[in-house]
Amino acid sequence: MSDLFWLDTGTGQPLVLLHGGFLDHRMWGDQIPTLAARYRVIAPDARGHGRSPNATESFRHTDDLAALLRHLDTGPAVLVGVSMGGSIAVDTALEHPELVSAVVVSGAGTSEPYFTDPWTTRTWTAWHAAMAAGDLDAAVEAFTLFAAGPHRSLDDLDPKVVDRLREMTLSTLSKHTADEPDLRIPVRDTWDRAANIDVPMLAINGAIDSPDHLGMAVRLTNAVANGHAISIDGTAHFPNMEIPDVFNETLEDFLLTL
Repeated sequence: MSDLFWLDTGTGQPLVLLHGGFLDHRMWGDQIPTLAARYRVIAPDARGHGRSPNATESFRHTDDLAALLRHLDTGPAVLVGVSMGGSIAVDTALEHPELVSAVVVSGAGTSEPYFTDPWTTRTWTAWHAAMAAGDLDAAVEAFTLFAAGPHRSLDDLDPKVVDRLREMTLSTLSKHTADEPDLRIPVRDTWDRAANIDVPMLAINGAIDSPDHLGMAVRLTNAVANGHAISIDGTAHFPNMEIPDVFNETLEDFLLTL
């Protein structure tokens, strides 16, 4: 029995929605009702996020997900992940391929990210500095800047989207302390192993996401045997929240090809 929190709604082909880091299943609020009309939609909260418990021993997010999917007896499922969720989807295709029928990522490569462009490294540094200082409000604000990307401010986004992101981030950050140990076990050599992924893969990127996030997603889809990338104009790191209708249509068009 998995100790994670999850939603499980609808019937049909299993579709697993994996949220971004420091967020939770609620980031999929504009997808779950639409997709559940045609698919079995499963949306978990990753360990240490949302309504799932914090880690008490070493773990890997991919193993948590695999245990949940086996508990739910899904068989091979389509994994759809934004940011951290995308990297968990890729890890699962590498570590538990029998559970994966296709992968959709957004603004993500593998679970071994790298950041080099100035905006991303500056924002990342400010976020981590705030977390280390225990300044929750500053950490939430710095993290939420990824929703705007390097070409906009948060004032350019729908305030409801920004409020949802802040609420989820605050909820998850509040579960943790600056001095707690990081019990995550990394999945290794993911970039070298990505070429072994043989299921269909689509990247649905926000066109004005940071260069690093876009670059990793494109590198990933170029590395696999059957991958391609699509961009949604006018969105950054969370296109599913900014323009859900276009995201949903793009995703469903891909699902119809499987």
